[in-house]
Amino acid sequence: MNIDRVILAFAGIMILITLLLSQIYSTYWLWFTAFIGANLAQSPFTGFCPMVKILKPLGVKPGKAFD
Repeated sequence: MNIDRVILAFAGIMILITLLLSQIYSTYWLWFTAFIGANLAQSPFTGFCPMVKILKPLGVKPGKAFD
C-alpha cells in the first residue's frame, strides 16, 4: 500500500470511530470528525497532510498525491 491509500483508509476509519464515539459518549467527538474532513479538503490544494509526515519516516511507499 502506498501513502495515498493508507491516508484514505485511516481517515475513513477515524471518521467512523468518531461518529460512533459521538453517539455513545459525547457530541464533542464530531469536532474531531470535522478536523479530519478539513484536512481531507485542504490537502489537494496545498499538498500538505500531517499524516504524511508520520508515514514517510516509517517507510511507507509514496504515492502520486503526496511526493
